[in-house]
Amino acid sequence: MQKRPLGRTGIDVTRLCLGTMTFGEQNTEAEAHRQLDRAVDFGINFIDTAEMYPVPPKGETQGRTEAYIGTWLKARGKRDDLVIATKAAGPGMEHIRGGPRLTSEHINQAIDASLERLQTDYIDLYQLHWPDRSTNFFGKLGYQPDLEEDATPLADTLMALKALVDAGKVRAIGLSNETPWGVMHSLHLADTLGVPRVASVQNPYNLLNRSFEVGLAEIAHREQVGLLAYSPLAFGVLSGKYLDGAQPPKGRLTLYERFKRYTSDVANEATRAYVDIAHRHGLDPAQMALAFVNSRPFLTSNIIGATTMEQLESNLASEALSLDQAVLDEIEAVHRRLSNPCP
Repeated sequence: MQKRPLGRTGIDVTRLCLGTMTFGEQNTEAEAHRQLDRAVDFGINFIDTAEMYPVPPKGETQGRTEAYIGTWLKARGKRDDLVIATKAAGPGMEHIRGGPRLTSEHINQAIDASLERLQTDYIDLYQLHWPDRSTNFFGKLGYQPDLEEDATPLADTLMALKALVDAGKVRAIGLSNETPWGVMHSLHLADTLGVPRVASVQNPYNLLNRSFEVGLAEIAHREQVGLLAYSPLAFGVLSGKYLDGAQPPKGRLTLYERFKRYTSDVANEATRAYVDIAHRHGLDPAQMALAFVNSRPFLTSNIIGATTMEQLESNLASEALSLDQAVLDEIEAVHRRLSNPCP
């Protein structure tokens, strides 16, 4: 399996990363452990989670995903063979610490709770799940300045993360759901304040949402802050399983009405076009979509997720798939016609 450098940290991660946000909601602890075993046996060394998981987020399940990974880590051992990433939640979820913020106090509470649930002494990559300021993320378009913004200064947050690195609780730091300004300001603060340099940015990226290419791809290349791509299958939409109004019984979009980001009419039109490309070339649509993400030069790792072992095996198979130029040209033709229908 290919490995790529995690920023300038000296840590190498596999091109595929196992995402875990279904553990504790759609997947039991035993199922989670089987997925983890299979991913590691396949060669994956990178596992991503978050304090707010599983999804959909709610108070009664918050932290369960990390706890399932923790019991697996304790039983398996060989912790140092793996790169474990987790995230501190930003504002907006009252069931986490009465409303999480990215202040020193909250970050210290968050890391200690994550370490306890994960049953480990350190986190390899600690990420800010979303910004503690008013900006564009989770599909929001049209930046609107908030003149009465109540935001934790990014410098304060990075100083708190520096303390965690100095204490040996964290090896490297990263951003998530971040904008070009946020990434560059973080790098500026690293240069001027001596805080840790961000190693990665975990943002959505898939055939229906290639907005990362507009501003962040150049930063990823020039500053070595690579993409950790989440939702590479657009909540499973790019497999084609939801076309023509289909509602597979255990599908995420069938079970949870909140996931509407990839279900518009233009998204369905684009999805059908990409599925047709895959079928014309004898490819599995989901594997084609993952292979496209895998091929991007700004990618550090592609975060795959599954609810069944069959889905996991299909996702893992994308590692060996290389798309030929004819397929890539057809993908680009659809993208020019239906650009970023789900930003």
